[in-house]
Amino acid sequence: MKIALDPTPFYYDYKLLELPQAVADAGYRYMQLAPHDDFLPFYTHPKADDELVHDLAKACKNAGVELVSLLPVYRTSWPDERERQWAVRNWKRAIEIAAILGIHTINSEFSGIPERYEESEAGFYSTMEEILPLLEREGIVINFDPHPYDFVENGMDAHRVLRGLNSDLVGSVYVSSHTFHYGNAVHEITQAESTKLRSVYISDAYDHNRSHGLRYISNPPGTNARVHQHLKVGDGDVDFKDLFQALKTNGFLDREDSLIVSNVFAEDETAHDTSVYQRQTIEQLIKEA
Repeated sequence: MKIALDPTPFYYDYKLLELPQAVADAGYRYMQLAPHDDFLPFYTHPKADDELVHDLAKACKNAGVELVSLLPVYRTSWPDERERQWAVRNWKRAIEIAAILGIHTINSEFSGIPERYEESEAGFYSTMEEILPLLEREGIVINFDPHPYDFVENGMDAHRVLRGLNSDLVGSVYVSSHTFHYGNAVHEITQAESTKLRSVYISDAYDHNRSHGLRYISNPPGTNARVHQHLKVGDGDVDFKDLFQALKTNGFLDREDSLIVSNVFAEDETAHDTSVYQRQTIEQLIKEA
């Protein structure tokens, strides 16, 4: 099992090639790179040429950090065909970049539109049909998180969608700050996923179902926005002891290919200290599980 840092909180103070050293300075040996304007931006075509890809690999080596996974986000399940085909084009280059870097894990989100579930699900399967041969050729696995406002948000529903692909190249991501959008069913989800659970992100969030749905308030009433947080452990309502017990029962904590990612986005002003805190807290939760 590897513990990695998502360095997104450092993006505004560090350049792309400085990120590996920031990760190392926080005591991490592994890094997951989320969407970055100079590399794999949200939804649009990758902006890194081969030279920049090699420069990033060199920066990681110099810092003593392994870039263990990429997190591209494209309109993988978009119900409109033009945008979905653009996503396929983006995926092809992202997979090529991962192969150049020697990365064997890609984590992502379903995307799509929840109000157009059937069309989005069809789009997801169509995209996967096109990119699975590329993943197989390069020896890369891809894991999906049913992100809030994806066409599929419930954890068990996402499990069924992924199972329908019938491919060992596809697994799941469990994001702790999405727990309450998943259906607050960590044991059921982790048991169902078994060894297909390959990545877990650690950050905290409030349970939007508490206080009669008024744990936090969005306006206007009835808006279809999905509000959640990515706080440091202990600042929200996630039961992390229960989560890590579920991961222990699943066998996740004992598998060499398992990946835990510190995934806090709400603490940019204390990015280094928060990252250190997260690493120490994750290590303690593993010991206590």
